Amino acid sequence: MSHPAPSHPAFADIGDDEIEQIRAFNRFYTNRIGVLDRAFMETPYTLTEARVIYELAAHGTTSASRLTEELLLDPAYLSRMLKSFSDAGLLEITRDPSDGRGRLLQLTLRGRGVATDLAQRSRQRIVALLEPITENGRRDLGAAMASVQTLLSGDTPAPVTIRPHQIGDMGMVISSQAKAYAETYGWNGEYEALVAEICAAFIRNFDPARERCWIAERNGTFLGSIFLVKGSTEDTAKLRLLHVDSAARGHGLGSKLVNECIGFARDCGYRRLELWTNDILSAARRIYVAAGFTLEKEEAHHSFGKDLNGQTWALDLTAATAGVTPPA
Repeated sequence: MSHPAPSHPAFADIGDDEIEQIRAFNRFYTNRIGVLDRAFMETPYTLTEARVIYELAAHGTTSASRLTEELLLDPAYLSRMLKSFSDAGLLEITRDPSDGRGRLLQLTLRGRGVATDLAQRSRQRIVALLEPITENGRRDLGAAMASVQTLLSGDTPAPVTIRPHQIGDMGMVISSQAKAYAETYGWNGEYEALVAEICAAFIRNFDPARERCWIAERNGTFLGSIFLVKGSTEDTAKLRLLHVDSAARGHGLGSKLVNECIGFARDCGYRRLELWTNDILSAARRIYVAAGFTLEKEEAHHSFGKDLNGQTWALDLTAATAGVTPPA
């Protein structure tokens, strides 16, 4: 006879689809990384034993009570495991001088060798897992895993900071944009050359009173950029090279960068802000529309190895606007 799962008031707000999605992911991921294998990574150790060896190596010297608390293991189960490690010559157990009843745990030379071998095997398995994935895909995967860890741990994610450019940033701008547009749209090296030319001209002719580059990052990791440069007339500026890394999209960062650009242009006394883009860059165009830009001109062209439709957009900076509202 089957029994219904116990109910809980909090479950009312959690849909069955959400629960099943996580269960399906757990089944997929544990199978993919070999957690269910009896011989973990083709060694004589289980996953739990390998984790305990890792913690022993990381701590140097620790105690059974600390391992029990950190790994949420049953004390009796851990005690049997530690005894087997000691019998195999992997673990040295000594009396704790500060606590007569306590015992200190430390891997022997042989135990440290096992820990090193397990670490190398783990890294090799991760390399094999990541090898077929593109660089952008690996960044997306890392960001997604960081989000999972943050959400499930209850930690507050580090804030995104937007700062002026520094020496070395142009290389990141060129690399990130060239790779992103090649992988997403199939653009060739002509686009990388264009970005490099824009960045070189910006650095060579930089006027800090009238021009600016903003870099978005989190914990030192590059997430995006935007440029404001002088235009063809004294009262006209150009917005250039708006880019948000794929791992940071969907959180309004592009709108924040555009807001920085518009605010600085107004402070500098510019009356008009122009930009050139292509109609296939739909996410960027939505940001421009939300900011009040209007389409002024379109022209078909062949660039970056593709037939494209270029667009010129402009914003009247003398008009009262509320800034960018992140698009839905």
